Amino acid sequence: EVQLVTSGGGLVPAGGSLTLSCTASGFKFDRYAIGWFRQAPGKEREVVSCINNSDGITYVADSMKGRFTISGDNAKNTVYLQMNSLKNEDAAVYDCVQLQYCESTRLGSVLYWGQGTQVTVSS
Repeated sequence: EVQLVTSGGGLVPAGGSLTLSCTASGFKFDRYAIGWFRQAPGKEREVVSCINNSDGITYVADSMKGRFTISGDNAKNTVYLQMNSLKNEDAAVYDCVQLQYCESTRLGSVLYWGQGTQVTVSS
């Protein structure tokens, strides 16, 4: 059974930093990719970032480049999303997903959704 356990969400002041973690189990970790989506109230869900666990190729959405960094630890089956210089518009529920693959400009299909973690940014 696939499981994606997220942690690290919370309340952070604008300009602050937060690191989200996603620990996976139930599949061969280095054969897939892990990604993050987010959705704010009243807004469409959007892709945040992803990483290919086999070769470390990453993708970060344009609006988050330079502020968000994704990394992985295959020994721990865990992916991290480091978020710096957080803005009010970054407040959302962040979901960790298992992906077919991740390339520098596109993502493969979502295979499994983990539970979301709330990120709240205070002014």
